[in-house]
Amino acid sequence: MRLSDFYLARVICTSLLPGALMFALPAPAAAQTELRNWEVPFFTLRDRTDSDDPAEIFGSERSDLKAGWCRVRELDLNVLSPIADSAPSFIREEFLRVDQVREKESNLVLDAFQPAETSGAPLVYVHGYYISFEKGCRRAFSLQQNADLAGRLLWFSWPSDGAVAYYTHDEADLYWSVPDLADTIIELERRFGDGVVDVVGHSLGARGVVLALYEVANRHPDIRLGEIVLLAADMDFAIFERILPRIAPIAQNISVYVTTGDRPLAISAQLHGYPRLGEAGNDVSKLAGVEVIDLSDLPADSPTGHLYHIYSEDVGNDLKQLLNEGKQAAERRNLTRSGSNIWRLQADQPEKTGTDRGFDQAE
Repeated sequence: MRLSDFYLARVICTSLLPGALMFALPAPAAAQTELRNWEVPFFTLRDRTDSDDPAEIFGSERSDLKAGWCRVRELDLNVLSPIADSAPSFIREEFLRVDQVREKESNLVLDAFQPAETSGAPLVYVHGYYISFEKGCRRAFSLQQNADLAGRLLWFSWPSDGAVAYYTHDEADLYWSVPDLADTIIELERRFGDGVVDVVGHSLGARGVVLALYEVANRHPDIRLGEIVLLAADMDFAIFERILPRIAPIAQNISVYVTTGDRPLAISAQLHGYPRLGEAGNDVSKLAGVEVIDLSDLPADSPTGHLYHIYSEDVGNDLKQLLNEGKQAAERRNLTRSGSNIWRLQADQPEKTGTDRGFDQAE
C-alpha cells in the first residue's frame, strides 16, 4: 500500500466520520490491504503526451484514433469495510487509480471482444464534458461496475480538456469527434451484426451520440443497432425532437433518462437559452417511440445530481435490465408509468419478511 493511498484514505474517511479512524485505521506498515485491478477497453482521439504516468499518457489535444486498455486499480481497504460501505459513492470513486495503459491497434481491441452469443455485443460509452483521460477511465469503469457491463463496454474518449472553464472548447472538440464515433458504430455493427450493438452517451457525450447516429443513418440507412441510451443529455430538447425521426429507424429502442435537480444541465439551459433533453419537465409526449425514465423520485446520489449512472445503484439495476436482459420499461422492476411514454423509477425496496407481511395483513 502506497503512503499516498493510505493518507488519502485517512483524510477522506476522517472527514466523513470524525474520530472514527483513531481506532479503525492502523499505521501504513500494518495496514492489511489488497489491490484489485480491472481493464477498460478504449478508443481515443486524444494526443499522446510525453508523460510516464499512465494517468497522463493521453492529453486533451485532437489526434488520430488510438486504442487499447486502461487498467483501473481499486484500493481495497478491507480493514475499513464498514466505513467504506457507509461512505457516499462519489467519495469512494476517489479510491480508484489508473495505473497502466496498454495501447494496441483498434482492430486488436475489437478482436478481444467475445462473440455476441456468449457475452453480448460491445456497448459504446461516450463520456461528457470536463473529463480528462484519467477521470474518464475511472468513470467508465464505475459505469461498467454499476450496470454490470464488464466484457461489453468500449469507452470512446474524445479530447475533452478536463477543465471546468473550457465548456465551449469541449463542445468544439465533441463536434470534431463525431465522424470517428460514427465510424466506430458502423464498424461494430459490421462485426457483430444487426440489432446487437448498444450505444450509451452521458451529458455532452449524449449530444455526440445523437449527432453520430444522424450521420450513421445518412450513410447507412439500412443499418440496425440495439439500445440507444441517453443519460443526463446536455442537448437542446427541441433539436433532439427534430432529429429523432431520422435516427429512430436505425435503433431497436431509444431510452432517455431525466431528472430534476441536475445542476449542470440547469446551468447549460441558462447558457444556451433552451431546456436540455436530460431535464425533467419537458413535453416528452412529443418524442414518439422514446422511453423516458424520470429519476426525480430517487434520493440524491451526488452534490450535482448529474452522475446517477455511476453513483446510483437503483439506476445501475435499471440499466442492467435494459442493456443485459433486453427488458423494455414496461417489463422492468420499480418503474411506474406516469404518461404515454414516461416512467418514474422508484428506489428498490427490500423484500418483506414473512413477519412483515403478517403485520400488513393484520392491519
